[in-house]
Amino acid sequence: MVEKNRRQLPPYVSYRSFWNFLERLHEAIPARIDRSYWGDKFSGSTGTQLMSALRYLNLIDDEGIPTELLRSLVASREFQRDELMAQIARNGYSFFLSGTVDYRTATYAQFEDILHSTFQVNSDVARKCIKFFIDLATDARIPLSPFVVKKNRKSRAGSAGKRTKNRTEKKQENGLVHSAKIVPDGTTVDKLLIHKFPEFDPSWPDEIKLKWFSAFDELIKRIPGPPA
Repeated sequence: MVEKNRRQLPPYVSYRSFWNFLERLHEAIPARIDRSYWGDKFSGSTGTQLMSALRYLNLIDDEGIPTELLRSLVASREFQRDELMAQIARNGYSFFLSGTVDYRTATYAQFEDILHSTFQVNSDVARKCIKFFIDLATDARIPLSPFVVKKNRKSRAGSAGKRTKNRTEKKQENGLVHSAKIVPDGTTVDKLLIHKFPEFDPSWPDEIKLKWFSAFDELIKRIPGPPA
């Protein structure tokens, strides 16, 4: 159990970073996990959040020494790993999984309320904490409330959609600005094309001259004549 760490903030580092870190430990587990080990793999803030997560989940002690639980987790496979992940989740998140609110039917807002009352965190940190817990519980095969899982997925999809929309609008805006610079007011497309066509140079070799005449004739054919 992590009762001595109960007031430490639950993990809010990216779960992907946490999982990638565990995967790297398959190469070898250092005697101590400190900045000299993870400094070239994670940024300062991510590394600090990762270390806090490892301590909270009892995967390292206060000095950064790997626990037997971490060694067992790294060495485990398939079903055994699921069991260890479930053990880690239940020990670290008893306030969710063993509290007065049923985690199988709770709403997302109830999860937030529990975090706020237990750890006094703001909404942004609470969201990150819940996301990490959902990903961990998924790996541990703990069935969570569909209201929480769907809210988490919708939030991620909404954020991704907003980023895509912003990029699209910015691209369109840039395209309009670019077009406005190319086509001055009052300039017709035919005049613009002729203006952009390279000026004939009598000093060109005969082969280049023939290509220029051929291209110019093709351009003239494509420009519509005056209205009848």
